[in-house]
Formats: sequence, C-alpha cells, structure tokens
Amino acid sequence: MRPPRKSRPRPERRRVLIFNKPFGCLSQFTDKGTEGSGRATLSDFIDVPGVYPAGRLDRDSEGLLVLTNDGQLQARIASPKYKREKVYLAQVEGAPDEDALARLRGGVTLKDGPTRPAGARLIAPPDLWPRDPPVRYRKSVPDHWIEITLTEGRNRQVRRMCAAVGLPCLRLVRWRVGEWTLDGLGSGEWREVTA
Repeated sequence: MRPPRKSRPRPERRRVLIFNKPFGCLSQFTDKGTEGSGRATLSDFIDVPGVYPAGRLDRDSEGLLVLTNDGQLQARIASPKYKREKVYLAQVEGAPDEDALARLRGGVTLKDGPTRPAGARLIAPPDLWPRDPPVRYRKSVPDHWIEITLTEGRNRQVRRMCAAVGLPCLRLVRWRVGEWTLDGLGSGEWREVTA
C-alpha cells in the first residue's frame, strides 16, 4: 500500500527563498561528510523550517540556489524536462574564440553523452563580491568571463563543457534560475520571493 501523497502547500503557505550560496558551502542543511570537517552548510545561513533546495550547486560553485517547501515547484525547478533556464557566469582560463563559443552553443559531447545546445557569449568582467579564497591569478595566462545559459543541469556540467572546449573554469557563479536572479543579494544573503 502506497503512503498517502503529501498535499501541496496552499499558496499563502508556499515559501520560496533565493540564496546566494558562497564558495565552499554545501547545498544541504547538514554535513554528512567527515565528523568535524567544519564545512559550511545551508543551516549556517538559513533558519527557515521546511524548505529544501531545488537542485544543487557544487561546493566550489557560487550563486543562486532556490529553496522551497513546495515539492512540485522543487521538481519543476530541478528537472531538466521542464527546460527552466539557468544562467551561469564563468571565469575561464584562456581567451574564448568564436569557435569555442559556437561549440558550446551547439552542445558538447561529454562522457555522459551530448549536452543540449546552450547560450554562450563573451561578457565583460561582472561586478561580483570578492571570493574567499580568491581565484588564483597568473600573469602569463589570460582569463575571461563568459555567460552560459543551460536548460539542463548535469553534475558539474558547465565546468565540464568549458573544459571540453579548452577553457578551464576558474570561478563559476549561477546568476539566474528562471525568473529569479541574484540582483541585490550579497554572498551568504537570502530573501523570500513569490512563486
């Protein structure tokens, strides 16, 4: 016998938070790693019961993480079948040429198969918060910023796509998920938004 299905929260009880996840923070509320590892988790920043991340960001990635108490909304945000756009700002090592950007736009074949076509364009360095620790700087190797728009979310996908076209990723920030952006949110800050 199947357990009764959880009812969806009424609109007035639905909660949606957007959080600017800092570098080094896990995308979960508890650290299931080594005892006493000292790794930051969502509970170090957010004290709101009943909300859970809709998708993940790697520990070494920063930026927008959406949390909600609505399981259906969580699925629509995280599942690639809904093709919700996610925009990333990637600081890459090297100088992206039009060929590399065209390869990203057309989709890249990774070990787990071809990616969907992506938006990819060269951008000016964005005005972001300082990262702790800072990105390593090498005088002999230039770095540039590109904006990548995905409609899927495989494990470490942006980093793997950039590496596949010869542009190792130095810093990765998710800037937008659907209609929500990081505008006005500093690193480690969150706010409640409407669904």
